[in-house]
Order: sequence, then C-alpha cells, then structure tokens
Amino acid sequence: MGQIITLKAADGHEFSAYEAGHADMPYALVVVQEIFGVNSHIRHVCDTFAEHGFHVIAPALFDRAEPGVELGYEKADIQAGLALRSRIPLAETLLDLEAASAALNAAKVGIIGYCWGGLLAWEAASQTNSFAVAVGWYGAGIAARISETPRCPVQLHFGEADTTIPHTDVSTIRSAHPEIEIYMYDGAGHGFGCSQRASFDLDAYELAQKRSVAFLEGHLRSHAGSGAAAEGILIDKTASS
Repeated sequence: MGQIITLKAADGHEFSAYEAGHADMPYALVVVQEIFGVNSHIRHVCDTFAEHGFHVIAPALFDRAEPGVELGYEKADIQAGLALRSRIPLAETLLDLEAASAALNAAKVGIIGYCWGGLLAWEAASQTNSFAVAVGWYGAGIAARISETPRCPVQLHFGEADTTIPHTDVSTIRSAHPEIEIYMYDGAGHGFGCSQRASFDLDAYELAQKRSVAFLEGHLRSHAGSGAAAEGILIDKTASS
C-alpha cells in the first residue's frame, strides 16, 4: 500500500522513510518506530492509519546508525535494537522527525509513537514546534522527563500489566501534567498493540486505536475549543487480555 521514500534532515543526513496514503488526505501523521526499525509491523500501522484518511510518514530513525534495519521481537532483536538506539543522539533523532513532518507539507501534523517511539513522540511534542498533537503508546522513560512541557495536546496509553513501565511512573506523569489524557488498559502488557508480539491484546488495541484516531482527528481538524481532557488514569475493564 505504501512506498519507500528518501528524506533529508536539517543537518544534511539522508534517510529512508515509509510513506502511506497521499497528500490530499484530510490528516497528516508521523508514525514513530519501536526499537525494531520500520519493520512490517510499523508499515502495517502506517497502512492502517492511511485507511482512516491519514497521509503518513514513518522515518527510519536507525539509518543514522545502520541503514535498512528491520528487527523481529525475539530477545536477540531487543538487544540489537537497544544497542542501535544508544548510538543515536536525541537531538539528531528530533531532526529526522522534523524532516518527516515537513515532508508531509500540511498545515497541521500529528505524531504517534510506540515503545521508544512513544517517548520520542513526547520529546517531539516538548522540544519542537512541528506537531499539532501527539500520541504515545507504552512509551517508557516519559516519567524521567516530566519537567518538559508539551507544546501541543498529548494522549498517552499504557498497559496495566506492563512490567517495563511501573505504575508509579504513570502516576508521576499524571500528577505533573493533569491536562494530559492518560489511559491504562487492564491486563494489557508492554507492546499490547503489536499483533506480532506475544503480549498482543486485541481488546486493548482496538480501544486504544479508536481513541487515538479520534484524538488525532479532533486536533488536526481544528484547534478551536481543543485541549486534552484532564481525565487522569482510566482503567478499562473492557480491555482485559
């Protein structure tokens, strides 16, 4: 459904990206990878958003360390992904995300990220002016950056059974930023939105996806009367595994 394109960041770095949808779609969105690269799962995420009317670009962030990386979800893949991530400074990653946003050539661009990408969506919302709305799924590390202030509305999704993100981290985010929508899915673990992982939770995925699409559409359509609801942490008993 999509195609591979080449983008250039402000520092001259050229990198690949997956593009789905087309420029005349009503919404524009940057999809941010996990630590596994722009693999078949991330491409599927992009294609799914394109079906909802989004023009989507997913930048290959690992290209700064090693081009063409596509990993699976085994233990060795996790270690390889973490090693690659450690080689890329945040400032350079943000340049790539800004380049992806610019390539969409839209008045308003959203960003959504998963795992590492969930954290990067938070950083992009806090450190750049390229995005009108941001969504993060199971982004670890946000609690360590709560001193940052997002410059756009943010929505976050966490699994109640995620052993990599403590409940105290989610509570810390809520306390520091009560304006942010935070959803927690009962019984869902880390990576609950990826059908290629053992932790995939269909109910949690479908509900989080529905909320994410509505949130993105609402803020990309218009800023009039916008603002994330201060709903706190919502436990969804309907999204158990």
